[in-house]
Amino acid sequence: MADIVIYTRRFCGYCDSARRLLKRKNAAYTEIDVSDDPALRQNMVVKAHGHRTLPQIFIGETYVGGCDELYDLEQAGGLDPLLAA
Repeated sequence: MADIVIYTRRFCGYCDSARRLLKRKNAAYTEIDVSDDPALRQNMVVKAHGHRTLPQIFIGETYVGGCDELYDLEQAGGLDPLLAA
């Protein structure tokens, strides 16, 4: 299974939704909470090609995007193969 990293913040409904989908897929992930750490958040922005919204999700070497993109990937049938890589 691919390494998954999800950047989140506290009290974020989109972050919760993304985590729920990954849990339903039994996908283990590393969560990085950027709530109180500007340096971590800036690192996320750089990795996410300037995107600042949360969550930001990376699966293996693939930048997925946010929660909406994760669910779009699932609807298109592309999430399972990405997780299996």
